[in-house]
Amino acid sequence: MQRTALRAKEVTHERIVEAAARAIRRSGYDGTSVADIMKEAGLTHGGFYAHFASREAMLAEAADRAGAEAVAAAARVAATAPPEQALQRLLHAYLSKEHVKSVEMGCPVAALGSEMPRQGSEVRRAATRRIKEMIDVVARQSPDWGQPGAHEHALVTVATMVGALLLARAVDDPKLSDALLKAVLKHFAPAGT
Repeated sequence: MQRTALRAKEVTHERIVEAAARAIRRSGYDGTSVADIMKEAGLTHGGFYAHFASREAMLAEAADRAGAEAVAAAARVAATAPPEQALQRLLHAYLSKEHVKSVEMGCPVAALGSEMPRQGSEVRRAATRRIKEMIDVVARQSPDWGQPGAHEHALVTVATMVGALLLARAVDDPKLSDALLKAVLKHFAPAGT
């Protein structure tokens, strides 16, 4: 009986974190209330503190979950490509129109990066860990992996990917949005490579 109750609490906790991970990407940290997340998870506001010590703790788990999902998606794309095409496939998936449109399920750094400096240490620590993992995924796909300068190349690549996605989402001009994505792809993943 006690094990069943514990499992039910874990399932409920996961539902809340999943809803929060979507909500922060959709509405930002400040635009995401505990009441909204609990409602989205199909729960009452009163049950929140049975799962989290604070809103900050919930936001940290949500940031961690959103980041983990983004890293896993990038790793899956890279793993399904031949090694010499992995980085290009990753770039094409990340800088796709579908990713531009899927803010709620897409890269949390592009969705939340400008809000990060104003977040508490728990949230920033979770986001930083996942950003480092994304850099590592990109670095491992790079043709110069293991060579001097490979890590720096991965830093530039990830920063450019995130910046391009953020700008492509920010503008209200579809042609400019497409041009931003295409320019980065042309620079980092030219045709024929």
